[in-house]
Amino acid sequence: MSVRDEAAGNLHGGPLDGVRVVEMEAIGPLLHAGLMLADLGADVIRVVRPVPVGADDGNDDANSGMLRGRTEVAVDLTDPDGLRRVRELVGRADVLMEGSRPGTMEKLGLGPDVWQQENPGLIYGRMSGWGQEGPLARVAGHDINYLALSGALGQLGPASGPPSPPLNLVGNFGGGSMFLLVGILSALHERQRTGRGQVVDAAMVDGTVSLTGLVRSWQHAGRWSPRRGTNLLDGSAPFYRAYGCADGRFIAVGALEDVFYDRVVRGLGLDPAALPNRWDNTNWDALTEIFGQRFASRERDAWAEVFDELDACVTPVLSLREATFHDHAAQRGAFVDAGGYPMPAAAPRMSSSRGAAPPPGKTDVDAALSRWGDRRRSLTPGG
Repeated sequence: MSVRDEAAGNLHGGPLDGVRVVEMEAIGPLLHAGLMLADLGADVIRVVRPVPVGADDGNDDANSGMLRGRTEVAVDLTDPDGLRRVRELVGRADVLMEGSRPGTMEKLGLGPDVWQQENPGLIYGRMSGWGQEGPLARVAGHDINYLALSGALGQLGPASGPPSPPLNLVGNFGGGSMFLLVGILSALHERQRTGRGQVVDAAMVDGTVSLTGLVRSWQHAGRWSPRRGTNLLDGSAPFYRAYGCADGRFIAVGALEDVFYDRVVRGLGLDPAALPNRWDNTNWDALTEIFGQRFASRERDAWAEVFDELDACVTPVLSLREATFHDHAAQRGAFVDAGGYPMPAAAPRMSSSRGAAPPPGKTDVDAALSRWGDRRRSLTPGG
């Protein structure tokens, strides 16, 4: 589907319209990267392993909401004919994305060295936990492990008790797929000048380290303590944390600036002159106790109504279902139907073009090859 650029009076597909992507089956960040590329208008074909009858592990059903907009082909890469057809497909692609352990694609004869000769314009996106080289490159890991060795996990969670992993948002998606996408889009841009592709080595541990940059800078400047649960943004400051309410639900307070803090105090019905200095962290426990008792006296939605009128950076902590049907999300069309249940809509939003990600579909490799034509992609700059 295209949308109309009202200023120019023209129709535009997505900003990545015409970009051909082969996504090799993988869990975690590659699911998200393929979704975003499809949402931005790329033609994404996902190559998956055939599932033997009776061997379904349920992952396809669980991940179905993340498969929007791609065409799926099932290929046995141990079969020479299947491997040949996938090689033909990659030979016509602009981008290949893979998330296997280092060395796996090379063993299949699908490594980047092959494509430097056969499709030199190919952007070869490699997504891994530890990177393609280094002492941990071939070691197994999951999101929590990459966070642990990046230094990020040690900063997350309360002062008492172990660190708390933030779902898979920071390692898999924040430090993984988003950095892979930045690399792929940058390489596509450079190919316009040089006509040549390159390898993008995206490691979740590298991306997560990058995300700790501000905290590291603050620590160097003496503004961040290495002790968890004692810092401005880690949930220990009384004006930047969540509080329990009378109904067992929570409300989030993000009143960093004085103007918002003053409104929080006013909304809680407290006398600012009777409160200790909030910037002295030796007062934080006392302030947290005062605020906590007040928030615990009313239900969450009652407090939400109070602070709706004050613009104090105070919001209810919503469940996933509540967030889906919140007025702001509804008016922005933040969710779309994914076959009977809501999933996040495409983001970011573009002013004059929009990807038209269709529902996921299945086909065979021959049909995919026919769709992409017989000729290789142009390797000239801008082709």
